[in-house]
Amino acid sequence: MILLKHIHHIAIICSDYEKSKQFYTEILGLQIVREVYREERKSYKLDLALNGNYCIELFSFPNPPARPSTPEAQGLRHLAFAVENLDQTVAFLESENIYVEPIRIDEFTQKRFTFIADPDRLPIEFYEV
Repeated sequence: MILLKHIHHIAIICSDYEKSKQFYTEILGLQIVREVYREERKSYKLDLALNGNYCIELFSFPNPPARPSTPEAQGLRHLAFAVENLDQTVAFLESENIYVEPIRIDEFTQKRFTFIADPDRLPIEFYEV
């Protein structure tokens, strides 16, 4: 058996690098660890951290193919962030003109959560802890 320590990162390929960079850094507040342009690939790689913990690699590639990204589509289901105050999170997102799905209740934990979509329609969940 492999002894896993933790998830190292989540890789996301975006269609509009500047728009996604702005979303993940200015809207969600992730910190830039490193930004590199790889000439041979015509691709950016943006390393992002949350509270000092490296967590997301944001990539751009020329003409990436589209992929269905609804929460129930095959593949990565969604990216989830824990928040302390869901109402405050929703208010902020709506003030940034981001559509927020109606708040739901987790039937097992009774915790509240909701979803938005990133600029490429990747589902992002906010789960109140």
